[in-house]
Amino acid sequence: MSSSVDLSVIPLAYRLFFLYIEPLSAIVGAIYAGGLPAQYLAYLTSSPTAAALTRIATPPTATLISLYQLSNLYLLFALNEHFVLKSTSSVRTWRALLFGLLTADFGHLATMIPLAQEKGWAEVFLRFWAWNAMEWGSVGFVYAGASMRTSFLLGLGFGKGAKLSKKD
Repeated sequence: MSSSVDLSVIPLAYRLFFLYIEPLSAIVGAIYAGGLPAQYLAYLTSSPTAAALTRIATPPTATLISLYQLSNLYLLFALNEHFVLKSTSSVRTWRALLFGLLTADFGHLATMIPLAQEKGWAEVFLRFWAWNAMEWGSVGFVYAGASMRTSFLLGLGFGKGAKLSKKD
C-alpha cells in the first residue's frame, strides 16, 4: 500500500506557491522576528531615527516576548500550510485551509494600519515602488498570497472539465 498522495489534481502554480514558496517566506519571517528582533522592529518604522535606535537597543522584554510569539506563529503557519496541504489531494481540505489563511491575510493587512496612519495610506498599501523589505513582506507578499488563495477558491486554473464539488 502506497502512502503517497497524488496532488496532480491541484494545478502546479498552486502547489508551488502553497507548498514551498509561501511556507519558505513564513520561515524567513520567523527567523527575523525571533532571531533578529531589533532588525525586524527597525523595518517596521518609517522614521530613520527610530529605526537606528531600534537597531542598537535591545527591545523591551514584553516586545521580545511578542516577537518570539509572532515567530512561533510564522513557523506554525509554514508547517501547517506545507504539511497539511502536502498530505491530501482533497480540494475540499485545500479550500478549507486556504479560506482560513485568506481571512488571516486581511487580518495581517489590518496590522499595517498604524504604519499607514503614520506614513500615509497610499505609501503603505499602494506605492509598491517605495516599499522597504518589511512592507514588501507584510503588504506585497500578502497581496500575492491573498490573490493566489482567491484564485484557488474561485477555481481558476482547474480547467473547464474540472468539477470542484463540495465533496472533493
